[in-house]
Amino acid sequence: MKNIFKYTFLICTMGLLFSSCKKDWLERTPKDIILEDQVWNDPVMITGLLANYYDRFPTETGLEGNFRNAANYADAMWSGYSGEDWRNNIINYGFESWRYWDYGLIRDINLAIESIEAYGENLTEQQKAEFSAELRFQRAFIYFEMVKRMGGVPLVTSQLIYDYSGDPSDLQLPRAKESEIYDFIASEMDAIKDQLGNAGSNTRANKYTALALKSRAMLYAASLAKYNNQMGSPIQTPNGEVGIPASLADDYYRKSLEASLEIINSGVYSLYQNNPDPGANFQELFLSKSDNPEVIFAKDFLSDKNKRHGFTYENIVRSVREDNLASSGITPGLGLVESYEYLDGTDGTLKIRTDDNSDFIYYDDPENLFANKDGRLYGTIIYPGSTFKGLEIEIQAGVMLWDAASNSYETIEGSALGSNYTDGDLLTSAAGPHRSIQEVSNTGFYLRKYVDIGAGTSTRGILSDVWWVWFRLGEIYLNAAEAAFELGQANAVDYINALRERAGFGPNSLSNLTIEKIRNERRVELAFEDHRLWDLKRWRIAHTVLNGNASNEDAMIYALYPYRVVRPGDAARDGKYVFVKMLAPRFRAPRFFRVENYYSSIAQDVRNNNPKIVPNPGH
Repeated sequence: MKNIFKYTFLICTMGLLFSSCKKDWLERTPKDIILEDQVWNDPVMITGLLANYYDRFPTETGLEGNFRNAANYADAMWSGYSGEDWRNNIINYGFESWRYWDYGLIRDINLAIESIEAYGENLTEQQKAEFSAELRFQRAFIYFEMVKRMGGVPLVTSQLIYDYSGDPSDLQLPRAKESEIYDFIASEMDAIKDQLGNAGSNTRANKYTALALKSRAMLYAASLAKYNNQMGSPIQTPNGEVGIPASLADDYYRKSLEASLEIINSGVYSLYQNNPDPGANFQELFLSKSDNPEVIFAKDFLSDKNKRHGFTYENIVRSVREDNLASSGITPGLGLVESYEYLDGTDGTLKIRTDDNSDFIYYDDPENLFANKDGRLYGTIIYPGSTFKGLEIEIQAGVMLWDAASNSYETIEGSALGSNYTDGDLLTSAAGPHRSIQEVSNTGFYLRKYVDIGAGTSTRGILSDVWWVWFRLGEIYLNAAEAAFELGQANAVDYINALRERAGFGPNSLSNLTIEKIRNERRVELAFEDHRLWDLKRWRIAHTVLNGNASNEDAMIYALYPYRVVRPGDAARDGKYVFVKMLAPRFRAPRFFRVENYYSSIAQDVRNNNPKIVPNPGH
């Protein structure tokens, strides 16, 4: 350093012979580095950072590569390329499953909050307040994603800066109580909701996005407080890093309900009802970005910005795919299909056999089996005979050939898709289902929700820009219903009935409500929206629903295969369609969620670096 000043002095002294030497010449602004005061005084740069942080929000299942995780649970299986078949053979979920510990993003957000205050002298006070509030929303969102997986985590709300003393103990924070993280989220949303800008935006946080996060997080906290303590052996640690006292449940339910009602009563959002057909309307809800009054907050994709995803390419019906690779990855199971009730309120079990089980029920058209079902079924799942992109989707596994000698049917299936039987009519359709061919449904069903209907969107060259919906009013209605029900409020059923009426049920189709009904409504309304796993966990029923027992149909994936009947001389049966329920042929192992899976294990390197981090129970 002394040499630098020595040489500087000599240069300046020599320079006096020709011109004066400026004393601050070494302080010139670099041309290739953005300085802190430049970043934190530039709204465009700050907005760019916010976009980066939003893009780093985690999902267990979404529209990008992790959409495949939807095949790991109780509602669907993997029917795509065989390299992913391990998803159909999950012996148990690893203790590291769903682990999330992102203090890199927390640090980036904390740095931004502090830097805007320290360096943003050219920002207006309103700009500072709005940017800071938006960053605090992002930080609370990340803490929610961590707490729902890990339990209590260290609560860090300012930068942790090492002083190079050789003693890092000041940086080694212990885990907060699980309840303290949920309390932090609630208090942060209360503090910032009226400071947030972005009114009318559904891709950046505003007041109602903050309320939606509070609605969801408080419902989770309330459920954990109630149902964890109803377990024979509640999951908890001595200092509360895991385990919320049962006495806090009602307060959390009230907070969730209050946040939900503030959104509902604001009139800013309404349920999407732009199409008079309930099924088509529900499909459009997830595809329509314009004139969509239901979406509160979404992760957007834009073709003109080359931000697209391959969800449609990977999941479109095999028979209408536009590329020569992929399709049919996530295929819903029969269990989910039958969770959608009939419009008369009866159980959703499909009628495929006579009451005495002596014969099939014969249908003129495969679609007739699904007639008068909850409209959300059509909007979520492509079933035999339904339409997609204006085309009827033929789903047929083979033919049932009547053998008069044995007085029974012989099942005949094609080895190739799109093949014909000896009578010249269809044997196995181009959409399958098929027992072994990859990239065609193995269950007899296809996914419709989030699958783009635009031309070329199932090709690698175009892909899709359908958005991912984080929060929508439909969920808020369900949150309100559950919280009100748990608090003993009689009007809880009204919120459920509003959703059911949109799905094609008559007004006030439910007169009373049970927790089982609420749970099923969440299953059918929110299918494939990254809710089901977390709902099973917060209700503390995941280990009983997914119990690893092959005799438990909830833990298995079943298929429904349609067949055309070949029975000449029997006009009542010949040419009709019948359905066979079976275990999905590519499915291997029952889903097994262990009690220790309710909280993910904390990585060993995290614990090595911080001895104050206590492990989660069972890990």
